[in-house]
Amino acid sequence: MKKLFLIFIVFHLSLLSVSAQNTAKPFRAYIYNNDYEVFMRLDLYNESITVPGQELYGELPGYLGKKHNSFCWLITSSKIEGQTAELQMINDYGSEDLTATLTVENDSLYVLRQVEGSSLKVPKDGKWQKLPSKLVFKRR
Repeated sequence: MKKLFLIFIVFHLSLLSVSAQNTAKPFRAYIYNNDYEVFMRLDLYNESITVPGQELYGELPGYLGKKHNSFCWLITSSKIEGQTAELQMINDYGSEDLTATLTVENDSLYVLRQVEGSSLKVPKDGKWQKLPSKLVFKRR
């Protein structure tokens, strides 16, 4: 019985530790928007993200990807100030670029706002779908 209780305590402490790590590093995350089927993989601290199938780009601060598609917008640089990060992004063709901000609203909500440059577009059903200039993401 004591072993079971000890395992229970250790398990809950490890969950608390993971939760504390996630809130201490809000810009190391996987966030998604189901309405537009897009997601972002981020590590703005260590710039350690590699785009699957596109390793040619090396390690980056992150990227915005489309579910069921290999197209992406690469985050080439970032600057964190409090709960907001300024992102420099370029599409994987290198033909368009933009500046955006990503703001942490709370533990699970992030808001991506396009500031200047090209519009975010992703492929959908053989056409380009323009994303809104303000996009809300949830943390997984």
